[in-house]
Amino acid sequence: MRYGLLIDSGGTIAELTDRVRQVAEAGVPAVGMSQIFGYDTLTALAVVGSQVPDIELTTAVIPTYPRHPFMLAAQALTVQAATGGRLTLGIGLSHKAVVENIWGLSFDQPLRHMREYLQVLMPLLRGEGASVDGETLQVHAFPLEVQAPAPAVLVAALGPKMLELTGEVADGTMTWMTGPRTIETLTVPGITAAAERAGRPAPRVSVGLPVSVTADVDGARATADTTFAIYGTLPSYRAMLDEEGVEGPGGVAVVGDEESVAAQLRHFTAIGATELLLAPFGDDETRRRTAALVADLAAAG
Repeated sequence: MRYGLLIDSGGTIAELTDRVRQVAEAGVPAVGMSQIFGYDTLTALAVVGSQVPDIELTTAVIPTYPRHPFMLAAQALTVQAATGGRLTLGIGLSHKAVVENIWGLSFDQPLRHMREYLQVLMPLLRGEGASVDGETLQVHAFPLEVQAPAPAVLVAALGPKMLELTGEVADGTMTWMTGPRTIETLTVPGITAAAERAGRPAPRVSVGLPVSVTADVDGARATADTTFAIYGTLPSYRAMLDEEGVEGPGGVAVVGDEESVAAQLRHFTAIGATELLLAPFGDDETRRRTAALVADLAAAG
């Protein structure tokens, strides 16, 4: 099992670098950074990763619609070159409200969009050319002249059809607000079967959840419901919460004392997850305890 922490991307680049350095010094082997309304994540990770060695860097996740796959491939390979090949490239559709209302783009045919996007992105990352005449993309590109290894590509695939596509083409999936029952009964079997049919290696399954090491379990779940309330309103995450049978984010948050949280996190190994990218929440002491436990679990393997 791989362990990592999702980090706060606010503040200055120097402050962001210090946060990543603290995570690395604490013994956590990986960090993830979202792409929402702040820094360009890939640029930030290139800067931070060049200054903080020996920690894996993950985008969680880069929305595909506003970035042409040719340019995303070039960006990702540039980060690989700058950081010695430590990038995991997480990508996703984002949400209809964001794509249409903020970016002014069409969210029609999201599955076809992702399929054609990956048909361009994956070969370019491997140092090959790409030729796609699709409904959403028409691309005829020569190989990129960047000397760097291809990063693993994890797709934020939640539903069955997107999991099937991801298993066929990409290296794995990256979930958020998806609880253990859904990971066991939908995510892992869906993507694994698709990868097997396509003759591909066993996929990576990266599970992202809020986590809080605390004695106040009920209070922590209430805090999660408030802190992460937006995810209960976005259709893709709402569907995962409904699949799990919970009312809100607090229902899937991993909370409890050190022993309880460790047991809950280890359970994900038993149900087929390969890595955890966790978002600590709560007060400063709670976050410190949470990060320390994640570091201990990572060290134990």
